[in-house]
Amino acid sequence: MKSTLLLLASAAALAVVPNASAAPPTYKIVSKIKIGGAASWDYVYVDSANHRLYVSHGTQTEVIDTSTDKVVGTIPDTNGVHGIAIAADLGKGFTSDGRDNAVTVFDIKTNKVMGAKIKTGTNPDSIIYEPVTHRVFTFNGRSSDATSIDAKTGDVLAASIPVGGKPEFVQADGKGHLYVNIEDKNEIIEIDAKNNLVSKRYSIAPCDGPSGLAISAKGILASVCGNKMAIISDPAAGKVLAQPVIGNNPDGVAFDDGYWFSANGASANISMIGETSPGRYETVATIDTVPGARTIGSDQKAHKLYLPAAEYGPPAAAKDGKKAAKGPALADSFQIIVVGR
Repeated sequence: MKSTLLLLASAAALAVVPNASAAPPTYKIVSKIKIGGAASWDYVYVDSANHRLYVSHGTQTEVIDTSTDKVVGTIPDTNGVHGIAIAADLGKGFTSDGRDNAVTVFDIKTNKVMGAKIKTGTNPDSIIYEPVTHRVFTFNGRSSDATSIDAKTGDVLAASIPVGGKPEFVQADGKGHLYVNIEDKNEIIEIDAKNNLVSKRYSIAPCDGPSGLAISAKGILASVCGNKMAIISDPAAGKVLAQPVIGNNPDGVAFDDGYWFSANGASANISMIGETSPGRYETVATIDTVPGARTIGSDQKAHKLYLPAAEYGPPAAAKDGKKAAKGPALADSFQIIVVGR
């Protein structure tokens, strides 16, 4: 009788212990979306609610219906486009046009351009819609500042918010704060969107050259760095929590269903990072992609990841008898790699 009771007690105790060792979901390439044209791209943006994927593509922005994986529109004259921001509550989209030092505004239902371009700082790179203040912010790489725009009217509210270095990717916490990687300072800054100013900054050393940034449902940030590591940090405390190893040449990272996904262009893979026990963050899986797939967006409803890429010819011989990592991009090979469960 005592043995039976002990077994039952042990089973009950085990039942309430969280299963921290549960295997992560398995992701793999599930399809490829043909776009064609020049192999020139930067960020993508996923609008899960409206089943749209926006893809920067050199001098234009492609619009893909993610329910059919078909290109359904093109926003022209977005010269040197880097990023896309969507204000679904206003029915508007915004692109950061690096070569024009400007933002293009478009209607998300018709994909038609709305009005004249809005001037920004020099070489606007990442762009975001902040929903509390209804403002759009661009982060301008060559002028080391941010531009704040009223998303409803298109008026520039602050032409130049100094950020103290070269800004890279940005994320919003939904509470009026923005977080931005500062690439040449190895820092993250916090922007007070209402007051158009930098309200905090903290070091994310030993990261070298943070580019992509993603925020979890709990408000924890993951920055991907040029020295084959990601930095997991708590922006509220301004504290680095972990530095998991990732692949080579990441430029983007996305969050989906409890995990971060670093797109490693030179390694042709994705590093999947999870919280393996409370406060412990590690790389838990590596997902094969294709060479050059370095930026990424996530559909957190469908649990799919989208990575722009191209196909490449054989690597050419380089100096000192070495070979290049990949050959030249093949004509008309631009595509989106779709990774899912």
